[in-house]
Amino acid sequence: MTQPAKNGADMGERISLFVFIDAFGWELVKYYPFLDDILMVKAPMDTVFGYSSTCIPTILTGKMPREHGHFAFFTRANGDNTPFARYKLLARIPRAITRRGRVRARMSKILKPLHGITGYFQLYNMPFEHLHRFDYTEKHDLFQPGGINGGMPTIFDYLRINDIPAHIADWHLSETQNLAAARRALRNPRIRFAFVYLGAMDSILHNEGKFGDGVPNKIRWYGHEIRRLLDIARRHYREVRLFVFSDHGMTDTTDCCPLMQRIERLGLEFGRDYLAVYDSTMARFWFHTPDARHRITDALSAEPRGSILSPEQLARWGCDFPENHYGECFFLMNPGILLCPSFMGEKPLAAMHGYDPQHPDSTAAFMSNIPDTPRPHRLDNIFALMRDEADAISGATATEAAKSSQEVAP
Repeated sequence: MTQPAKNGADMGERISLFVFIDAFGWELVKYYPFLDDILMVKAPMDTVFGYSSTCIPTILTGKMPREHGHFAFFTRANGDNTPFARYKLLARIPRAITRRGRVRARMSKILKPLHGITGYFQLYNMPFEHLHRFDYTEKHDLFQPGGINGGMPTIFDYLRINDIPAHIADWHLSETQNLAAARRALRNPRIRFAFVYLGAMDSILHNEGKFGDGVPNKIRWYGHEIRRLLDIARRHYREVRLFVFSDHGMTDTTDCCPLMQRIERLGLEFGRDYLAVYDSTMARFWFHTPDARHRITDALSAEPRGSILSPEQLARWGCDFPENHYGECFFLMNPGILLCPSFMGEKPLAAMHGYDPQHPDSTAAFMSNIPDTPRPHRLDNIFALMRDEADAISGATATEAAKSSQEVAP
């Protein structure tokens, strides 16, 4: 059991506790009970277009994708400046072996340190015969200095620069390990800011859908674990400010579209006529010949379960990347339609995200125990809230130091 502080002098003045729960979207928050006696503020929050590889950099920097430079994991290579330059040799391994998810995961774990990659790294179902044509975008740990492609600082950099004592989760660790680390940190009243990363809900939703048996069980477990954190924090701080938020929601899948196979049947040569990345909910193309552009866009226009995104739409979503870095043409599936097989996998998932960010299932959630807290309306607003909390803490720390110096002055 957590022991209370011995006396008021041993207690910290204030702690701002931010808990990030991957994929815990607004539709789930509305449907399932969750800390209703504690979280007096519960509100929807708009997400951004893309996957967690887009959302998390937006949360950490307060910038839109065009600015921070993160979107999907794979993009067109710039010459030989890619970690995959020699991966074409791996195409000699029988596809019956390399198509297995466990084999790919093991290979990713082995190859990651060889390339000096510190960010999240996964080969997924990328075809080895074409992998040398692509680059990987999250080479650096987003939580560490220099982790953002666009070069801008994150909230964690802000904490470090301003010498604000903070606990920052290690996303490499399991949820139980991160929660245990947070509990240890909160027993130290010197800590003023804590960021807890919980990522397992995303996997449960992919495997079971929004109403799978594991979903309410996981939500109850999160509630129990957050109560444990609050219990410790309240014993060591006079004021505990809790903020719980997600990056996106999840949409149950209703159908699969074999778009990749249809494009391959057009008779064009991959690498010579065009390049493509087939993500789970979208396909992104670069065209090398006018004929390829014409034939592929005609085929896409004939598919009723998705649509080509206009440049204006991509700009509204903050995804008008310079030099078509992530694709010249984006084809987005309708909500609930899974692009399968794809470069992400060959087996259907029960639910997916990365659809139209304005769709209700895509909406993220924001919750707090502070009734008058400013409400972040979109993911990029979370950064300002975290920075403001850090500034308030920094000011309080300076005030406490001044009082302490006055008390000991002769």
